[in-house]
Amino acid sequence: MAAELTAHELTAQHRPTLDQALEAIRTRAYWSPHPEHPKAYGENGSLSIAEGKAAFDALLGSRLDLGQPGTDDWVGGETSPYGIELGVTYPHADVDVLLPAMRAGQRAWRDAGAEMRAMVCLEILKRIADRTHEFAHAVMHTSGQAFMMAFQAGGPHAQDRGLEAVAYAYVEQVRTPDTAEWTKPQGKRDPLAMTKQFTPVPRGIALMIGCNTFPTWNGYPGLFASLATGNAVLVKPHPRAVLPLALTVQVAREVLAAAGFDPNLVALAAERPGEGIAKALAVRPEIRIIDYTGSTAFGDWLETHARQAQVYTEKAGVNTVIVESTDDYKGMLSNLAFSLSLYSGQMCTTPQNLLIPRDGIRTEEGTKSYDEVVADLARSVDGLLGDDARANGLLGAIVNPDVKARLEAAAGLGEVALA
Repeated sequence: MAAELTAHELTAQHRPTLDQALEAIRTRAYWSPHPEHPKAYGENGSLSIAEGKAAFDALLGSRLDLGQPGTDDWVGGETSPYGIELGVTYPHADVDVLLPAMRAGQRAWRDAGAEMRAMVCLEILKRIADRTHEFAHAVMHTSGQAFMMAFQAGGPHAQDRGLEAVAYAYVEQVRTPDTAEWTKPQGKRDPLAMTKQFTPVPRGIALMIGCNTFPTWNGYPGLFASLATGNAVLVKPHPRAVLPLALTVQVAREVLAAAGFDPNLVALAAERPGEGIAKALAVRPEIRIIDYTGSTAFGDWLETHARQAQVYTEKAGVNTVIVESTDDYKGMLSNLAFSLSLYSGQMCTTPQNLLIPRDGIRTEEGTKSYDEVVADLARSVDGLLGDDARANGLLGAIVNPDVKARLEAAAGLGEVALA
């Protein structure tokens, strides 16, 4: 059967996008093909605000059949931090069946070459981008992000990160020519001549382990870097945030099949409650790359035990702000209040420790004592969140009960400045 998407069609549509991305990573200038404003969508095949919400609503209570091999059960159980039961079920895989099926298509994918792989990846991203409003609701109701953050971070910003990964992957693969004529003079004898051929060789199957808070933003760089370099990708979402990545897998499989490749190059590994399949998958010999975002404890475990794989981890950090002096005291307080409040402090970049000198800080208003800075910052947070509508848009919801429990226990760690 002929491919629905030919190499010529894909190149005509996506090569200009790749070229602009390559220029952006060369110059480090800002560029994005993905609009950040919700009203920019609704034309040229993309879903409008209302269409995206309707598409998300249609998913609720449904079975997301990806058509992947080895399905032995159906699993689900996601509950939105905003209170609704998603009711979506996903294929549970017998990995002894699924992993060999994923390997079967790798040679053809490798032989397709760096440019064709990049074009296929950009088609996947294009189709995801067209459904940005649908993905925004999926991210919102699995992560607890407020809608605008879910729309931007889970949509265009995540898509930008996927595109950036494809661009860097492409650059590295074409740095060496496909073929080279090598000739060495031998004096009076005939020269030695060879025709050299260079083929980037993928490592194997990549395991992408997703997180609860930013499933697409954290997931897309590893997914698209691995796929663009010729690897198959097994996507293991966080059990509370399956839907955004399951939709991603669905789109990827559709595009791969339409382009004439094995759709099993991308597959989903959803799990039963409490199953904890990430550990079992991580040490499988077929898994040669692992991309992980999450707790330090499990990241350390992966680095220690998944010895057969190249392991990339983004673990918890400690973000410290040293407040030494400022020439804009109110502006500094406003910025800190916003950073502390956004997504209820659940971002990996949220300030966690504010270090203020015991003798106070220098400002354009004179010296502010330690107690004044703490009290003024508390008032700034209070003022920022005093309007319920604005607070709702900034705070979002607590992502899961574990975070809520840690939040409730925090009051016992020291003197409370604001509760």
